[in-house]
Amino acid sequence: MLKAYKYRVYPNKDQKRLIKVHFGACRFVYNWALEQKIKTYEQYNKSISRFDLQRILVHEVKPANEWLKEANSQSLLACLVNVESAFTRFFREKKGFPRFKSKKNPVQSYQMPQHYTVDFEKSLVKLPKIGEVKAILHRRFEGTLKTATISKTCTGKYYLSILVEDGKELPVKQEFSESTTVGIDVGIKDFAVLSTGEKVENPKYLKNSLIRLKVLQKRVSRKVKGSKNREKAKLLLSKLHEKISNQRNDFQHKLSSKLISENQAIALETLNKGMQKNHCLAQALIDSAWSSFVTKLEYKADWFGKTILRIGRFEPSSKLCSVCGYYNSNLTLDAREWECPDCKTKHDRDINAAINIKKFSLQDQNLIVI
Repeated sequence: MLKAYKYRVYPNKDQKRLIKVHFGACRFVYNWALEQKIKTYEQYNKSISRFDLQRILVHEVKPANEWLKEANSQSLLACLVNVESAFTRFFREKKGFPRFKSKKNPVQSYQMPQHYTVDFEKSLVKLPKIGEVKAILHRRFEGTLKTATISKTCTGKYYLSILVEDGKELPVKQEFSESTTVGIDVGIKDFAVLSTGEKVENPKYLKNSLIRLKVLQKRVSRKVKGSKNREKAKLLLSKLHEKISNQRNDFQHKLSSKLISENQAIALETLNKGMQKNHCLAQALIDSAWSSFVTKLEYKADWFGKTILRIGRFEPSSKLCSVCGYYNSNLTLDAREWECPDCKTKHDRDINAAINIKKFSLQDQNLIVI
C-alpha cells in the first residue's frame, strides 16, 4: 500500500539557493519537453517518445546549458515522465491539455525518484546535490522509499513529501448493513447533515476572514509593483490564505476520521460541479470545499476497509418524503422545512435528504431498508 508522509524542512541559505536552482531547472526541462512534444505533433503528426527526449536532453540540451548540471539528473528525467503522464491523461481521461509551468506560480516543487535518505534519530534528510537538511520528522514509517517531492509554499515554507510502499495490502471491505450505514447530505448552512439527525455546523473559515482579507488585499494593490513593501504585503496576505486552508483541512480531517471510525459504510450524493457557476453560491461552495472532504472520506475508507456508497446527482433526495414516498415537486431551495400532504410528517429538508440518500444507496446494494 502506498502512503505519503509530509514533513517540514529547514534548509540553510546555500541549500535554499540550490533548491531554487532545482525548481528552475525542472521547470525549464518540463517546458522544453512539452514544447518538443507539441512541435513534433504539429510537424509530423506523431508524438516523440520520452526516451528520444531523454537522449536529446543528455546529449544536446545539457551541454548547451551548463547551469543544468547543478541540478540532480534524476530530477530532470522525472520531468520527462511527468510530461508523458500529462499527455496520457489528456488522451485517455480527457483531463485537459498539459500547460507550461510558470515561474510566477506561488507554489514550486521538484521530484527526486531515488538517492535520498531519511535519518529519524538525527532529524535529518540527505538530498542529492543539496546535502543534509534539518527536518521535523514527527511520524516514523517503514517500507520502501519511492518518489520524494520538495515543495515551497507561497509563504516561504519548505516541505518534503515522501511516498512509501509499506508492503501491506489494502484491507478487505467489511460487511455493512442498514444499521451500520450513515447517509450524509452536505450543505452550506450546515456542512454535513447525517441520516441519524445529527448536524455538523459549517465553520465558514473564508467568510469569517473576509474583512481581514479585504484589508490585506487593499494594501497589496496600493503598493508599487516590484517594491519590497509590496512583497511584504503579499506575504501577509498569503499567510492569511494559508491559515484559512489549514483550518479547513484540520476540520475536514477530524470529521472524516470520526465518520469513518464510527460507520461501516457511508452514503453520499454525487456532487454537481456546475453549481459553482452560480455567482450567488460560488463563494460559499468554495468555502465549504465538499470535493476535498469527499476525497478524504474515500482514501480513509480504503485504508480501513470501509465502503463509500454513491447515488446519482439527479435522485430526488430532498423532495421525496422519507416516510411514505410522496414526491413534492413544488419544494424550492429556500424552504428548509416542509410537511408531507399524504402522511402529514413534518420534515427538516436536510435530514430528510440524508435519510433518502441512505435509502437509495442501500436499495442499489439490494439490502432491505426498514
